[in-house]
Formats: sequence, C-alpha cells, structure tokens
Amino acid sequence: MKFTVVGGTGLIGSQVVRMLTEAGHEAVPVALSTGVDVITGKGLDEAFQGADVVVNLTNSPTFDEASLDFFRTSMGNLLAAGEKAGVGHQVILSIVGVDQVPALDYYRAKVLQEELLQQGPTPYSIVRATQFFEFMGAALSWTSDEETVRLPATPIQPMAAADVAAAVAKVAAGSPLRGIYEVAGPDVFRLDELGKVTLAAKGDGRTVVTDDQAGMFAAVDGDVLLGGPGAHLAPTHYRDWLQQAR
Repeated sequence: MKFTVVGGTGLIGSQVVRMLTEAGHEAVPVALSTGVDVITGKGLDEAFQGADVVVNLTNSPTFDEASLDFFRTSMGNLLAAGEKAGVGHQVILSIVGVDQVPALDYYRAKVLQEELLQQGPTPYSIVRATQFFEFMGAALSWTSDEETVRLPATPIQPMAAADVAAAVAKVAAGSPLRGIYEVAGPDVFRLDELGKVTLAAKGDGRTVVTDDQAGMFAAVDGDVLLGGPGAHLAPTHYRDWLQQAR
C-alpha cells in the first residue's frame, strides 16, 4: 500500500515512515520542509496522488486558542484533498482523555479535529495515546526554578514515542476502524512522582514540590488521562527508557 504521512519528518512521523517502509509499504513523508502546507493547501493534491492511506501527524505550533483554527483549517484541507484523490483511509493521532479536559484550549482543539474527521467523507481511524516520555523534560521546565520543580499530583500513564509510532503504523496498515484505538504506557504514575524519578535519574538535585495549581496538567481532574479498560498497553517502561537514554 501507499501511505502519505503528513508531518512525516517529526518525532512520531519519521518513525511511522520507517516502520511502514520496513513492513514493505511505500511511505512518503510530507511536511512544510517538503513543500506541503496544510494551512494553505499548497502541495496536498500532489502529495495525496495515488495514496491508499493518509496518516495525519501534524501539530499546532501553539497550545493556546489559536490551535482551534489550526486544526479546523488543516483537517478541512486534508479531508478535501483526500476525497479528491480517492484516499480510502485517514488516520490521526490524538490524546487519551482529550474530551475530558475542556479547560485546555489545545485539548478542545484536538476534540474538534476528531469530530471533523468523524464527520468527513473518508473512512477513518483515531489513535489516542497517553503522554510521551520525551515530553517529560518540557513538563519539568514549565514551573521550575534553580531550586524546585512544582508539579501537580495528576495521574498519568506515559509511553515511549516509539511505542506510539508502532500503534499508529499498525492501525494505518489495517482496515479503517471508524472509531478509536487507545494505547497507554504500562505503568501509572503521579506527575509529581514521575518528576522525582526523572530528576533522580539525571542527577538533578532540585526538589519536587507537589502543587496542584502548577502547569498545564493542573487543569486535569481525576484520572481522565489514564487508559480505559480497553486500552492496549505499550511494552516500554519509563525507568528502562530513562536508563537507555542515559
């Protein structure tokens, strides 16, 4: 099969392209750097020509209210170009619990993206994944200083980007689900606890202070970011990943 992977040069996209190629498929990465603009639509018709499946891994450049316009416009352009090209399956990557955190603009924007795909003309699949291990460093930086890192006690179930990519590649190579495939990490942590594990592994002597008003995840209530009963569990454990990263 031929796959067009939009956002195919990024953290997840580059791995999806490699995995699909290794499985014997033709996987073409497209991005701004290859001349394709999902906002203006430039290059989409050419990029989708002959594609059986479009995997959409584009992401908004901001996490604020502007992300709503990004996903509204990009999803509309991708669906229109896909229908024109006769694409038989559109796949997007979303977030576990995304519809349970209305206080976050970015999460509302991802819900909008899901809804546009579901209402669109093409059979679809949605892969919802939990937070990536690779983003832990950013989460630590949001509310930190030279002495402390302030983090809420939000329960999360993080996973490796490579495991996210594997889930996306698997779903993309299958029949359209017309629904959601949920994947989560093998272990549940509180975010403040995960911060302590991360700092210890890196030899960082700062103190983690539990602050349920700190950072983006302070807007999350309860355990909505954890995989549900039917979630597929990824194989890579955070502590193992940390050790390999060192």
